[in-house]
Amino acid sequence: MRTRLLWAAYGLLATLAGIGLAHLLASVTDPANSPVLAVGSAVIDLTPTPAKEWAIRHFGSNDKRVLVGSVMAGVLILAGVAGLIARRRTRYGAALLVVLVGIAGVAVMTRPEASLTDLFPSLLAAVVAVLALVLLAREQSGVTEAGGRRGVLLAIGAVAAVAAVGGIAGQVVSKLRLRPEDVNLPKAADAARALPTGLDKQVPGITPFRTDNSDFYRVDTRLDTPILSAGDWTLTIDGDVEKEVVLTFDDLLAMPLIERDITLTCVSNSVGGPYIGAARWLGVRLTDLLDKAGVGDRADQILSTDFDGMTISTPLDLATDGRDAMVCVGMNGEPLPREHGFPVRMVIPGLYGFISATKWVTRLTLTTYADREAYWTKRDWATDAPIKPSARIDTPKALAQLDAGDIVVGGVAWAQERGGIAKVQVSIDGGAWQDANLGPDGGNDYWRQWFYRWSADAGSHRVSARAVTGDGEVQTADRAEPFPNGASGLHELIVTVS
Repeated sequence: MRTRLLWAAYGLLATLAGIGLAHLLASVTDPANSPVLAVGSAVIDLTPTPAKEWAIRHFGSNDKRVLVGSVMAGVLILAGVAGLIARRRTRYGAALLVVLVGIAGVAVMTRPEASLTDLFPSLLAAVVAVLALVLLAREQSGVTEAGGRRGVLLAIGAVAAVAAVGGIAGQVVSKLRLRPEDVNLPKAADAARALPTGLDKQVPGITPFRTDNSDFYRVDTRLDTPILSAGDWTLTIDGDVEKEVVLTFDDLLAMPLIERDITLTCVSNSVGGPYIGAARWLGVRLTDLLDKAGVGDRADQILSTDFDGMTISTPLDLATDGRDAMVCVGMNGEPLPREHGFPVRMVIPGLYGFISATKWVTRLTLTTYADREAYWTKRDWATDAPIKPSARIDTPKALAQLDAGDIVVGGVAWAQERGGIAKVQVSIDGGAWQDANLGPDGGNDYWRQWFYRWSADAGSHRVSARAVTGDGEVQTADRAEPFPNGASGLHELIVTVS
């Protein structure tokens, strides 16, 4: 049994050495080419929508960590098997390691914008893993005396050192490259008014009126954070246009910039969920860019593509109906953070992110839904998905134990492109709806804080909240899951008062 465990450990060590150096190479070139991340990304693309939604509901923002951990666990199990096979036939164990790395190579090459150079980390992983396994097997076969044992220990130490140095150095390099690029953004020609002071200090536990960049939610299909340079970035506008246009980052900054306070929402956000944030965005009007190219008379969608071939489709009529659709370069007074789309992303108020908020965007193609399908369209998500009005309770928390008396119920509500929030109402134990107090107004495309003072008696109580839009629409109580066009229903929670 001890011998089997030893050989399984050899397989693990050899694989970790290959993965470590491959990760280091990928961190210098493109992190997405790291073998484990490449396989994880392929798994995301192949996972059915219900399974993705289940993962988001149960793991939240940790869903990608769980996925990467699961992929890594599977790889290491098979690596152990390769070590056991190598005990009898080294070449067969090495062949299994090559197969493992080959899977990563296939995952890399299935990406839309993949090139042969993207295979280098996978090739390096294969070569290092095989050489390490052969070295360990050779030294183990020579264990007949103390010198042989010393040789095994030295080999184990060397392979372990390669694995550790490669993995740690890869992480260090990745963090260094993730530092923000030094970009000077011009002031907006059409600046937003000063944002009013919110209820942050008045209502403990309420969501801040403006979401800090570091706290802003991130939901996308990538397991890595892309590292792009503003100097190398270009935006191409093509398809059903009078002329194809190619713009550099400097070209974009030279155009009139607008500044707007806009709340973004992910379609995967469940009722009362965390995937929503509000920020001040700086960028160029989308219509100004489209005017440069001249939109033809056939197009009914804008197919936006990121640097790696990820596509999102936006209904052309909604993107050009007068709302402040933007191609953004700044967020809360700073260049876009890398994880939120640096150097350039799209922001279109009133539409869920999966049809409006392409990050790392490099191409806008005017086309039709009949001719081109985007990533989410192929997976049967809706093509027209306006954000549904909703109110969220931030405080108190569900199942909280509270003292009887004056209790403040508070949260945020949003109704982008619906005239904003006119009212938020609260119901206790299914009773009459009572108007809450509203915080300051940040604009129709921005969320609004609210609070309600409740004189609570002892017992278990159900607290509900709903939004009423400026257009007079009352938030629906009908329950719907996020798929295919966003969740609906009232946010309700139970608290105990004593």
